Amino acid sequence: MTLLRAQQAGYAYGACAVLEDLSFSLPAGQLVTIAGPNGAGKSTLLTMLAGLRADYRGHCFYRDREVRAWPRREFARDVSFVPQNVRIEFPFTAEQVVLMGRTPYCHGLFERGDDWRMVERALEMTDTVAFRKRDFRSLSGGERQRVVLASALAQEPQVLLLDEPAAFLDLQHQVALYELLRRLCRGGLLAVAVTHDLNLAAAYSDRVLLLHRGRLVEDSAPAEAFTRERIAEVFGVDAEVRQTLAGRPWIAYGN
Repeated sequence: MTLLRAQQAGYAYGACAVLEDLSFSLPAGQLVTIAGPNGAGKSTLLTMLAGLRADYRGHCFYRDREVRAWPRREFARDVSFVPQNVRIEFPFTAEQVVLMGRTPYCHGLFERGDDWRMVERALEMTDTVAFRKRDFRSLSGGERQRVVLASALAQEPQVLLLDEPAAFLDLQHQVALYELLRRLCRGGLLAVAVTHDLNLAAAYSDRVLLLHRGRLVEDSAPAEAFTRERIAEVFGVDAEVRQTLAGRPWIAYGN
């Protein structure tokens, strides 16, 4: 079942077009990564799909309904967005930030039992139980990122959109994050993650959307997306593409 779909979609900042003529369909149950060099339009595309840029060109659909036509609360129950950076100036605990993920379900001033059950589940899934009572502002960059992910998971989304979700994480939690995303996708979630780490994309993605100069130049499995020729074309780097024991591509740079 297709959840997200773009049809000749694009975006411009004033007279400067950053994305042009993008068309693709993303079904439930897949982990999709968006890769490309700086300025390729990766984060812009993600925010279009998240409903944060209503002035896009062409069409972006969620469940065959234009993204900008969805009622915001209803859309937020299904589609969750994890930005790369979150600043919170008030003294909220990590647990309270996760509880904010239940906002689309709120019908009053008090939380329900279902809200706290989802908070507990999200804290456990993201390995953030140990610092649930700490001030969010006191956490490291990686800890904050995991708390924000927990908040997104507490929304019980059908689609999870993530902008560089592993950027501040140590190696253990990078692997844990992508293992978690893969498990959730096997359960029917659609996860779409922007990443600069091609090897993480190669190791865990079902599909790669490769952007170059605002255009979609590849929409395929990692083995087809990450060839030596395509990496040279898009990133300007000579790389050797090897294969892991699992049959996934592994990209080596330099001598």
